[in-house]
Amino acid sequence: MAKEILEAIGNGENIQSFNHCMTRLRLQLKDYQKADINKIKEIDGVLGVIEDDTLQIVVGPGTVNKVADEIEKLTGIRKGETLNVNEDDIAKLTKEQIKKKNNTPFKALLRKIASIFIPLIPGLVASGIINGIANFAINAGVSREETWMKILLLLGGGIFSYLAILVGWNTAKEFGGTPVLGALAGIIIMNPALAEITLFGSALTPGRGGLIGVMFAAWLMVYFEKLFRKVVPSAVDIIFTPLLALLTVGLITIVAVQPIAGVLSDGITNGIKTILDVGGVVAGAILAGFFLPLVMVGLHHGLTPIHLELINTLGSTPLLPILAMAGAGQVGAAIAVYVKTRNKRLRNIIKGALPVGFLGIGEPLLYGVTLPLGRPFVTACLGAAVGGAFQAVMGTAAKAIGVSGLTLIPLIVDNKFLIYFLGLVITYISGFIFTYLFGFKEEMANDI
Repeated sequence: MAKEILEAIGNGENIQSFNHCMTRLRLQLKDYQKADINKIKEIDGVLGVIEDDTLQIVVGPGTVNKVADEIEKLTGIRKGETLNVNEDDIAKLTKEQIKKKNNTPFKALLRKIASIFIPLIPGLVASGIINGIANFAINAGVSREETWMKILLLLGGGIFSYLAILVGWNTAKEFGGTPVLGALAGIIIMNPALAEITLFGSALTPGRGGLIGVMFAAWLMVYFEKLFRKVVPSAVDIIFTPLLALLTVGLITIVAVQPIAGVLSDGITNGIKTILDVGGVVAGAILAGFFLPLVMVGLHHGLTPIHLELINTLGSTPLLPILAMAGAGQVGAAIAVYVKTRNKRLRNIIKGALPVGFLGIGEPLLYGVTLPLGRPFVTACLGAAVGGAFQAVMGTAAKAIGVSGLTLIPLIVDNKFLIYFLGLVITYISGFIFTYLFGFKEEMANDI
């Protein structure tokens, strides 16, 4: 698969950089004109292709790691490495292509945020599941003082305790700065020593501004690092550039970034909570029903900092269980298609994609089944809306970030595990009914 993908994109010489998330290869090409999109789609094992500022090739969980490793071996290009190339050779896109991609500033911002958090997702998922197991045990009456429980809580809570450092590191790296300076920006905002400093008559608050503040402070660190590098002599650059950047951004962060980001963070979390409290059924239906289009264009990871801010502020995120219904709606739709169709290829795709669909990884079903068929994508969204409305009314929430679907059950707070599961079942059934009755005809299978 790796060899065929390389041939279809113009070989390794056309790669500027590449990386992957849980299901997709993400390729930054020097010349997008050389990529044969139709040829990529025909490769056995490729579930879909998204043309954006990066070329995203969907191959599914597990497979994507192996394909990326093979591309590394075949090309010698390391994952995450950006090659040094001439400006004239980079991303030769026509104005028509750029317009077609509809690369609005908002979409570009969401992509940047997604790129910051995508590398952290495996750790967030693993830690979230461990926290969920510990949560189950505590609810069953196990004492937090048990040694094995302390170990579980240590393993599950570590990434959330030091997440600001990782986010700062990735932010600086994403914007072309020195990663360790970005990590320092995260440390500044989360450092407990802030509580010992009184400024303008008030004690500073560690963590004020959350991850929004961390990303902005890390971006500032990159900005001032590049600014100082232009004027600092090369002989003393390694000493004075990071020193001046840290002093400048450190002061700006304490005086301005933390308060402003704190207001913004509070506004986002309180706004979402108010929307769900007031909107109830309608809000839940709209949020869940329109989430799949966000996944379709790869922008859903841009919501990760919002989930984390909700957890930091409220102790849990009520948004995650609602959005999780989008994947469940697809599962129901795919089962309906499987029941109705006699197309062996389509049935095989569904059989391969359903297990991970139940576990909350929806891209294989999205790009292999519902989106290519068209109408089932809409009926899956309708099924998701029903489940989202149910979760909003029941007030389910998750205490940590994790993959959605069945694997989110251990992370549900207030012992509402069965309620969340019931919401999944309702969504499966709704997606199935909508698709079975209105979403699929056998002739559609000929287009797969």
